[in-house]
Amino acid sequence: MIEFTFWDILRNLVFATRWTLLLSLVAFAGGAAVGLMILFARISKQKWLRRFGSGYIALFQGTPLLMQLFLMFFGLPMLGFRIEPWTAAALGLTFYASAYLAEIWRGGVEALPAGQWDAGASLGLHRLQELRLVILPQAFAITRPPAVGFLVQLIKSTALTSIIGFEELLRTANAINNATFEPFTVYGLVAVIFFVLCYPLTQYARMLERKMPAH
Repeated sequence: MIEFTFWDILRNLVFATRWTLLLSLVAFAGGAAVGLMILFARISKQKWLRRFGSGYIALFQGTPLLMQLFLMFFGLPMLGFRIEPWTAAALGLTFYASAYLAEIWRGGVEALPAGQWDAGASLGLHRLQELRLVILPQAFAITRPPAVGFLVQLIKSTALTSIIGFEELLRTANAINNATFEPFTVYGLVAVIFFVLCYPLTQYARMLERKMPAH
C-alpha cells in the first residue's frame, strides 16, 4: 500500500478534473455543432431528411451511452481506424450530446407560434434566413434552461469514459483507491468535486427557468 496524505489524494483528483472539464466542453461544443445539423434535418421540408434526423435521435437516445463508447473504442479499430481513448470518448459523447441537443432545440422551434415563420416570409426571407434571423435565436433563448440541464448530465456522463481507459476523474480515483485502499475518502472527494461542478449549473438552469416569461 502506498502512503498518500489527504492533500496528495485531493491534489491528484483536482488535477484529473481538468480532463473531465475539457471532455465535457469538447463534447458539448461538438454536440452543439452536430446537433444543429440534425435539427435542420429534423425540421426540413424534405421527408427523407426528417426521417434521417428522427432516426439519428432515436438511435442515440435509445441505446446506452456505454454501448456507444464501446462501439467507438472497440468497433472502429476493427474497421481499420486506430483510435485512442480520448478520441473515442470525445466522439462518443459528441454524438450522444448532439441527439439530445437537437431534440431540445426542436422542441423550442415547435413551441414558437406559426406567425413567426409567416413574419419571416413576409419580409422576403428564404428558409435559412428565417431560421438564422428569426426562428433559431428565439428557440435557443427559450431552451437555454434544458440545454444547461443537459450539460450537467453530460458532465456526470464523462465518468463512463473511464471504462474505455480515458484518464478522467473517476479513472484516476480508481487508481488512487487501488494504491491507498481508502475508498470512502477517495470516492467521497470525487462526489464532492462532481457536486461542485454540477450544482452551480443546476442553480443557473433553475434561475433561467424562473426568468422565462409565463405563457
